[in-house]
Order: sequence, then C-alpha cells, then structure tokens
Amino acid sequence: MSSRRSREAPRITDDQIIQLLSKLQQLLPEIRNRRSNKASASKVLQETCNYVRSLHQEVDDLSDRLSQLLSTVDANSPEASIIQSLIM
Repeated sequence: MSSRRSREAPRITDDQIIQLLSKLQQLLPEIRNRRSNKASASKVLQETCNYVRSLHQEVDDLSDRLSQLLSTVDANSPEASIIQSLIM
C-alpha cells in the first residue's frame, strides 16, 4: 500500500486552498472590482470559468480579425509575416 501512496498527489491544506483562491480572486476583474472582498470559493471558480471563456472568445475574435487583415496585404510583405506570426 505504501507504493500506492507514493504515486498519489500530495495533499493540499485548507490554508493553501484559501491562498490560491485569494490569488485567483485578484486576477478576476468581475470580483476584484467589487467593494466587498469576500466571495465564496464556488463563486471564484465560476467567475474563473467565465473569464477564461471570455478570454478564449477574445482570442478567437482577434485571430479572425488578423486573418481578415492578412487577406488584404501582399503575402510576401513584411506586414504579412508579422500578421502570420501573430496568428500562429
């Protein structure tokens, strides 16, 4: 049984979870901009998911815009190289 335990991830303490949630909360504009500093763990995780989804959508939108811009410039131009490097 000791070999099984050695393969398990180390246990995280309640204090570590609280610290991680606090750090995460500071990164979330929706929660960070509120007057109250308190948010439940589930709210922080929910807002994190929403924020990551919105960032993903923003990246997709910017990629689409760059692709449209790329179609308007000469494929061999320095500008095209820059745009292609941003898309990849």
